[in-house]
Amino acid sequence: MSVFLSSQKVIKDWIDYNNHMNVSYYLLIFDKFGADVLNGKFKMGEHSAKTTGKSTMIVETNITYNQELKIDDVVDVNLVYFDHDKKRLQYKMEMVHKEKKYLASTIEVLALYVDLNTRKVSEFELEKVDLMDNFIKNNQVNFDNANLKFSSKLKK
Repeated sequence: MSVFLSSQKVIKDWIDYNNHMNVSYYLLIFDKFGADVLNGKFKMGEHSAKTTGKSTMIVETNITYNQELKIDDVVDVNLVYFDHDKKRLQYKMEMVHKEKKYLASTIEVLALYVDLNTRKVSEFELEKVDLMDNFIKNNQVNFDNANLKFSSKLKK
């Protein structure tokens, strides 16, 4: 099970000399069409960075490349796990070929909530904690916590 975040089409600029999507663009898709969507849900994305001076910064990732993608393939980016503590986010996403339904890639992320004015880690505001906790409560049935790398880094 998972929570749908977005879909994205593989474009020509992302294809390398092996005639498949270059490794760097898997990360781009996860970041721009996964993490940015997720951060928007919790009011800590670009708008928050510009208006409150607070946002998230990824500090660690674990990515798998399960099957290649080619030009014009369309993928769904899905959230398969999400949790947080007072200052950190942990989440895992998958990239699934929209038509053929195969798993193309996964990424697990550990991110910190940062005050951009001081460049120091900050605690989430109560509003954001409530948003995240409600999201977890409403979607926990869709989460899979198997094979996570960063769970021990949350301070619960």
